[in-house]
Order: sequence, then C-alpha cells, then structure tokens
Amino acid sequence: MMKKFLSRYFPLLPVSIVLLSTMFSHSCANTTQAPTGGLKDTIPPVIVKVSPKPGSTNVPQSGTQVVFTFNEYVTVKDPKNIYLSPPQAKAPKYKIKGKSLVVYFEEDLLPDMTYTIDLTGAVVDNNESNPFPGYTTWFSTGDTADSMYVTGNVYDCNNLMPVKGATVMLYKDHADSAVMLSRPVAAVKTDDWGFFSIRNIKDTLYRAYAVVDANGNNIYDPDEDRIAFLDSLFKPVNVVSEDIPELKKYDMKDTSACLARKAEIDLVVFREKPSKQMVMNKKRTSDRGSYITFLAPEVRIDSLWFKGFPSDKIISEFNIQQDSLLLWINDSGPMPDTLHLFVNYWKTDTLGVLNPVTEDFKLVDENRPKGRAQRRKVERQDTICPITLKTAPETFEQNGIVMEFADPPFLGDFDTLSLKSVNPKQIEQQERFTIERDSLNIRRYIIKPDVQVMQGYEYIFKVPYRSFRDINGHWNDSTQVKVSLPNDETLSTFTLNVSDVDRKFIVEMLDEKKANVIRQFIIDSDSALLFPYLKAGKYCIRITEDANRNGIVDTGNLLGHRQPEKVKFLRTNDSDSFDIPERSEIVQELNMSEFMGFKKENSSDGND
Repeated sequence: MMKKFLSRYFPLLPVSIVLLSTMFSHSCANTTQAPTGGLKDTIPPVIVKVSPKPGSTNVPQSGTQVVFTFNEYVTVKDPKNIYLSPPQAKAPKYKIKGKSLVVYFEEDLLPDMTYTIDLTGAVVDNNESNPFPGYTTWFSTGDTADSMYVTGNVYDCNNLMPVKGATVMLYKDHADSAVMLSRPVAAVKTDDWGFFSIRNIKDTLYRAYAVVDANGNNIYDPDEDRIAFLDSLFKPVNVVSEDIPELKKYDMKDTSACLARKAEIDLVVFREKPSKQMVMNKKRTSDRGSYITFLAPEVRIDSLWFKGFPSDKIISEFNIQQDSLLLWINDSGPMPDTLHLFVNYWKTDTLGVLNPVTEDFKLVDENRPKGRAQRRKVERQDTICPITLKTAPETFEQNGIVMEFADPPFLGDFDTLSLKSVNPKQIEQQERFTIERDSLNIRRYIIKPDVQVMQGYEYIFKVPYRSFRDINGHWNDSTQVKVSLPNDETLSTFTLNVSDVDRKFIVEMLDEKKANVIRQFIIDSDSALLFPYLKAGKYCIRITEDANRNGIVDTGNLLGHRQPEKVKFLRTNDSDSFDIPERSEIVQELNMSEFMGFKKENSSDGND
C-alpha cells in the first residue's frame, strides 16, 4: 500500500530511499532460491531518478538525452505517448537500457527554450504490463526555466463527451492560420477524461487550440483533423508547484480524483467543412438514376446535362448540405448502357483557388443484364416501383408514417391510399389523414392521422397495387404497414416546459449512450414538450441553438472564427443523464435563456 501511495503522489523518489530499501532487502530475501510463485504483481513501476534533473537549466541543444530510471524493468507500450513540448518535426526516439528509459532527439533543441517530456500512457512494467501513471519532467536550454501553467478540458461538439488523446496547442503567433502553418510553442495530450495541463510555459499571451491530430504531425490539417479554438487570447495566471493536484498523474480509474481537478479553459472540437472542392464519387444506381457527391458542401454548379437528353428531362435532388446530388432522367425511351454526365462546377485547383471547370463522367449500368439469356433471368422486384413504409409506435403521433420511393414517381393516385383504425372490439373505421411531401426529398412523403390517435387501437395504412408509376415505367406492388401506440402500463412520460425562448432550438431526447435520438422537437417559442412511452432507464436531453434556423447542427469554422452551434445537455446530479422510473409522470421546468447562458439585451435606448 505504501508503494502504491508513493507511486501515485510522489512518482520521483529520492535515490537515498531506494538505496536504503536495497540495504534492508538483503536481510529479508533468500537470493539463493528461485521464486516459487505468489500474488500477481499489480503495482505500477516507480521512477527513482531523472537525468538531467527536473528544472535543470543550460541543457545542451545538441546530443541531449533524458534518462528515466525505474525501480523495475519497463517497456514502452506506446511510443507516441513519449511527448516532447514544444514538439519537433520528428518525434522523440527512445531505447531501453537496464531499468532506464533513455529519450533522445534527432533534431537540435532550440536556444533559451523550456521543454517538457510527458510519459503518460507510454510505459508499462516488463512482467505484468502494469501501466505507469505518467510523469512530466522539464528542463531549459537557457539560464532559467519557465514556470506558468494552464489547465482545461476538451469535449466533442456533438455529445460533449471528453476527447482522449487530443493535442492541446499554444501559439504566441495570434493569427488563426498559424495552427495550419507551424508547430506550437507548447503542447500536451489530453488524458482519458479529456483533461490537460500544460506546464512550464512563459508568462505571455497565447492562442489556444485542440487538434485531433490524425497523422501526428502537430499541425492542423483541415481535411483530416478536428479542431477546437478558444475565442479569445489568454494569459496563464498560475505558477507551477509540485503539490498542485492538477499537475499530478492519476490512475484514470480513480473517478473522484480525476473529476476533482479544476479546469481553467474548455475547448470543443469540431470537424470543419472541407476546404477543397472536387467530385468525390459518382455512380449509376438504376436504369435512369445516378448520383454524384462532392468533397465540400455548398458546391456551386453552373450547369449539368446528360449527353443526348434535353435539360427539361433531368430531375435533380440536393441533400441539405448540398454536397450530394441525386439525378434521374425522366424519359420513357430506352437508356444506353453508358450515360455521359457533364458537370460545369467550381473546382479547387492546385493553388487552392476555385475555378469553373467542366468534367465528363461515364456512368455505366453495371446491373443491366447482358444478352437475351440474362434478360430472361431478371427478377420480378427489378420491374416494380419499390415503396417503403416506415413508422414506430413511440413516435407515430408525432412523426406519422414515412412513405418513400426508390425513384421519383411519374404518375400517382394519392386518393387510392387509405388509413383505417381497428378498435379493441375489432370495429374498423376509415380515418382522415394528411400527406405532405418532404421539402428536401422529392421521393419522400409524410402521412399523419388527422384524428386523435388512441391507445389500444391499431392503425393500418395501405398503398394499393398500381397506385404509382415511377420514371422507369414500373408500377408498385400493394403494401401496407400496421402500427399501434405502446400500451404497456409500466411506461412513463417526461414533459419539458420550456420558457424564455427567443430563438430557434433543437431539443432531443437520447438514450444514455447518446447514440440514438428517441424524439426531436424544433421550437422557436415557449413550448410544452412531451416525451411519452418511455421505458424505465436513463435518458439525456440535448439542446442545440439552431443559429441559422436550418434544423441541423452546424459545425464551426476556424478562419471565420465561428464556433459550432452551441450544444448543452440537461444535467442532474453532475450527470448528463437522468433516471426515468416505471409508471411515472415527470415534469421539468427549463428557462432556456438562463440554461444556455444567453445575456438579456437591454431594451432601454439610453434616452430615459
């Protein structure tokens, strides 16, 4: 227990203590016999010496080696976690020499610079692979060592979960482009909790970033990496001291100790929209259908056409990000084996400048049967108009039934569609319903009951045979879907009464793992939001400020100095999730402006 205590809070033991323990060990152990077994070693290795000593100054710029000597034989589990700050173009090298880890560098160190080497997550003992909690040493190539530090947390913008292994970077160059052009003057990796402490830095103004560095080059690559940035410059205010809890290394399973650490700044990482524009993929999906995708959203297309077909025969459908385009040829004549698609759009050239280009893409129908024998084998589903009907009992009241075609319908008789209810006594009744086409998908329709949906009733929506004909000339088969509201007496409801709403928000209930959206509301005024039919368990409420009112969570932009749209989770007892017991009706009040931290604008014009 003493060794465990010392290894956690005092990873650098004085050499004298180790020598003293060695003297006493001769009287306690029989060195003439091999060990006969015993309890498994679960104690991590301990550092007993570092050379040069922590805080050393005037360390040579060339040929420097930093030697970490342990109380047992160790090995390096992850070399990437031997992290030098400020980082060099090439990562530090290492070798094992006895019980020592020797770290050396392929480049000369900079003059008058304070360096740190962090070993968190790099080292395990040689026998049982017990992880070394970590240790940071520091030295200077100048006359003095810098002594300030800063702490913080890094979170993911979508779920606010901590980001492990992000590289937090500090720059004295205050231009946002610096993170894309040069390496930082100080950096460190976040731990399992997304926490970081950058120590032994100068007392000056910094820009702060966090980069999920895909290739480990300590430079931000917008097309590969995720990034976070602090809105304003900051200056460290705290001085390094070895008894500061935030600078110590902890077992990541020690939840209470890890959560007790104080963070000065928070960084929220996001993935920028790609900066380069070009065609990424294209494919012919059916006889008359195809798609084309682009690297960056909001592509600018001046014109597009299929060879041999007039423009008024082309049906197109963009996704909401405008980086994917579905295309169909609305022509009843025979289609060629290969379609030639011409796209005149603005593409990024080798200098990073957008210029108009026209590209020709050959789209081959790879599924088309070759020869008369293969055409006889065409399955029936290849000659019908596919329709899918989707609904869920828990969201039937809110979302209704989704009817989606594989290809755009050319002819349709919506009057043939029917919705009927069957009550508990098996009495059927035709019900009124509404049909609305999705504004973003010309093949999707939303069917909603125009009556109050009742528990204990079954609802059947039917699409009769030959109600629709698609652009391929195929008619639909008969299809239907049945749905009933959940009727389990153990289910619960949660009502969120939202007040002081002065802008648009997306309010979602998610499962405990934040993986699935159970129900979503988009609001722009005070609302009572009902989340019914909940099984006992843990849930999360995620609230997103929809700043541009487009109904989706938009990412940030570094050079535009725009953060991702603000996301917060409703918290109870220091947790993002809360319990819903069986057979309960829970009502929660929420003042949106206070919760999101928005300041009230002063309505006074100052002329009172």
